[in-house]
Amino acid sequence: MQQIHAYWRMEYIEAPKFPKVSKPFTELPALGDDRAALIIHRTRLSYLILNRFPYNPGHLLAIPFREVGDIEELNAAESADLMQTIIFGKKVLRTALNADGFNVGFNLGHAVSGGSIPHLHAHIVPRWDGDTNFMPVIGETRVLPQALESTWTKLSETAARLAAAL
Repeated sequence: MQQIHAYWRMEYIEAPKFPKVSKPFTELPALGDDRAALIIHRTRLSYLILNRFPYNPGHLLAIPFREVGDIEELNAAESADLMQTIIFGKKVLRTALNADGFNVGFNLGHAVSGGSIPHLHAHIVPRWDGDTNFMPVIGETRVLPQALESTWTKLSETAARLAAAL
């Protein structure tokens, strides 16, 4: 049997757990601590946050501040801002993590949400050539090579640099 060593995980296991919130997509931005909330960038109408349960390192969510359940509920300004936020998130991931490609999308409706929170959000998942291996298929395990806090630091610093250049 092969062993996978992820020594950084002990720090994660022993760390204080993030407080439970009932509506994370509206409550997390109100905390006033973007590092704890894992928010890497804000606009006037939406924000980018690291997914706490990522498919790949750097998996971001683009979320409108106003709580809506479907893209049809966004007004024109919110829709345009959210699309620009998605594009900006993709640029941050390409710059910071040198991703080879991306999966970008929404899960709309109860049937496809998989227990997801009903607040509208878009997934921006960086992909690399050869990033899928036997672990998720056979071992039912994802191996993430970087801790969330380290990923947050790298992405938020990149987002700040890119936003300042706009």
